Amino acid sequence: MEIDTGNTAWVLMATALVMLMTPALGFFYGGLVSRKNVLSTIMHSFFILALISVVWVLWGYTLAFGPDRGGLIGGLDFIGLRNITPTDVWTPYGIPTMGFVAFQMMFAAITPALITGAFAERKRFKAFVVFSILWSTIVYAPLAHWVWGGGWLFELGALDFAGGTVIHISSGVAALVCAIVLGRRKTFGTAETDPHDLTMTVLGAGLLWFGWFGFNAGSALGANGLAAHAFVVTNVAAAMGALSWMTASWMRKGHPSVLGAAAGAVAGLVGITPAAGFVGVPAALIIGFVAGIACFLTVDLLKERLRIDDALDVFAVHGVGGIWGALATGLFADEAISGTEGLNGLFFGNPEQLWYQVVATMAAVVFSGVATFVILKAINLVIPIRVEEDAEVLGLDTSQHGEVAYQI
Repeated sequence: MEIDTGNTAWVLMATALVMLMTPALGFFYGGLVSRKNVLSTIMHSFFILALISVVWVLWGYTLAFGPDRGGLIGGLDFIGLRNITPTDVWTPYGIPTMGFVAFQMMFAAITPALITGAFAERKRFKAFVVFSILWSTIVYAPLAHWVWGGGWLFELGALDFAGGTVIHISSGVAALVCAIVLGRRKTFGTAETDPHDLTMTVLGAGLLWFGWFGFNAGSALGANGLAAHAFVVTNVAAAMGALSWMTASWMRKGHPSVLGAAAGAVAGLVGITPAAGFVGVPAALIIGFVAGIACFLTVDLLKERLRIDDALDVFAVHGVGGIWGALATGLFADEAISGTEGLNGLFFGNPEQLWYQVVATMAAVVFSGVATFVILKAINLVIPIRVEEDAEVLGLDTSQHGEVAYQI
């Protein structure tokens, strides 16, 4: 098959959009932490883009998309990207295989970056580096293979258009485990944990929204009608999520929160991610609405009632939003959207699809949760995962990196 230049151009553009999301996440998270931890928080996202890019080309891609081995992992045929040439084509889309490698690389990079919001302001940088390598290898690559690389969930029929299970559920659950294992910050529940720069956070949210068009519409892997549809439902769900979270917060706290609007947009984006190529516009509105409300309520549950210090609400937004999106795909999938006969959800006459989504959701939750716990405990035997108390009080910018974000 010859290379399709139109599809290739779109996928490369989408790759660049998704790449932007990881530093954008750094801004989103960076504004939410205290002044003494902003650089360390931004560094997590920026550094992980470099780190996982290298991991991906060396062994991540082949574990995720190499020839299937028992439905669980990819073979090592493409280790170091060997056996892939510039003329190889990723069928049936007519894009160069190397373009597909690059697109998936950006997905692999942002996923562990999402987790960093849970352990912000208290994790040792050396432990973070080791954790990111191990988690990407042991959790992300196998899960990507299960869902997208021809593994057992793919064969089962589970749907995940752009990463609800592979990215958001896995990172959200891992974040919750990280928050529990590391314990609460010394300043948890005090004014010291308030966001230091919401302007930075809103900028990050806007850039994430922008990059998400590459995330979802790019997952059509072609410059076609499905990409245009995914683009529209992505924007609609984000908009509705922003409105519903802000409104719920307004009703609860008595004022329209800027942070609530930004967080709600991200929640809506998370919710629509697994469904973007399978559901219609009315369903996207519902998905965004529910995501905004559910994620807002989860923040309150975790921090106010359970006292779990998921510092930047990663599980509430990505875990809960991802779970809702995966299940909603099983409810609202419509063959008229995807163009694949029989690819319907419960509300379109196919209750089995909802069951497939439940299985995929539970698999991602259990696998990511257990593996993350084991990885953290194993690292802690060699490298203490949490900084000393005096380093935490001083701030990670100074204690871990020897730099400060602001000179005044």
